Amino acid sequence: MSEIKRTEIATLGEFGLIDHLTKTIELKNISSLKGVGDDAAVLDYSSKRVLVTTDLLLEGIHFDLTYVPLKHLGYKSAVVNFSDIYAMNGQPKQITISLGISKRFSIEDLEDFYEGVNMACEKYGVDIVGGDTSSSLTGMTISITCIGEGEEGKIVYRNGARETDLICVTGNLGAAYMGLQLLEREKRVLENNKETQPDFAGKEYILERQLKPEAQKAIIEVLAEKDIVPTSMMDISDGLSSELLHICGQSKVGCRIFEEKIPIDYQTSVMAEEFNFSPLTAALNGGEDYELLFTVPLAKHQDIITIPGIREIGYITKEALGSYIVTQTGQEVALSAQGWNSLSE
Repeated sequence: MSEIKRTEIATLGEFGLIDHLTKTIELKNISSLKGVGDDAAVLDYSSKRVLVTTDLLLEGIHFDLTYVPLKHLGYKSAVVNFSDIYAMNGQPKQITISLGISKRFSIEDLEDFYEGVNMACEKYGVDIVGGDTSSSLTGMTISITCIGEGEEGKIVYRNGARETDLICVTGNLGAAYMGLQLLEREKRVLENNKETQPDFAGKEYILERQLKPEAQKAIIEVLAEKDIVPTSMMDISDGLSSELLHICGQSKVGCRIFEEKIPIDYQTSVMAEEFNFSPLTAALNGGEDYELLFTVPLAKHQDIITIPGIREIGYITKEALGSYIVTQTGQEVALSAQGWNSLSE
């Protein structure tokens, strides 16, 4: 077996490392006037509104390198930021990347991470325009800031839902959470038996949803083509219940969603059954799906149902009526925010 090449980061130094990781970057967006290589990036958005979002990812809290390849981590780190911009009905254009790294990581490790970031940026048309690196004593730290653009009058907030609006979601829910449960189980098995090899056959979809999620660029483009501007919108990072309660709270409304209408993939259901776990609970509280949750006026029903990948799951009510899920037996159960909370760890 050939020895894996490992080059110590200290051989390049901080600025040499940044140059090495960013030397092939080519700017794609006309709003990116100056990227990596100076004291600050220079952006020009002329008449557009600028959208800015930041995510902080900590090893041991947000990701586990036991089963997350660095290339996948780079891809996911970028995509989750793009998703926040799409959730505002905007378009991501630039990102900056800051890393805290220990001597445990080599230059080759960071090349893998940046390869994943670059793949995401190529797919979604986003420029890397800056960042920073620093030493870390507590594992890997990733901070990504994403800058995007939105048209005045078409940026969507969380506080615009109104009574009788339809509640919609894209894709399906709960898959990423069940993928995480599978990876965590196999990690425990491996710790107890180093000779065991995991069998992921038939579980590829839920693993991909956890390790390599996608942002909903295509849906935002279709909504624009059909001249549909949601009244409120969020991406589903912490679970459907949590996000829907955010929208209801900020919009001062209530809601009814229906168990039978919540989209759940077959692999998600099978995996949940294997864990003696409710697929509905995974969909409501699992998180990391990075699908879009949004509301539209009732008058847009005929337009919405013609768009592949979108499901109507309920409607907005008066605030006094509360926020409930209606079970298949007709029982109303109050929604509760049980999504993942990193500060509770």
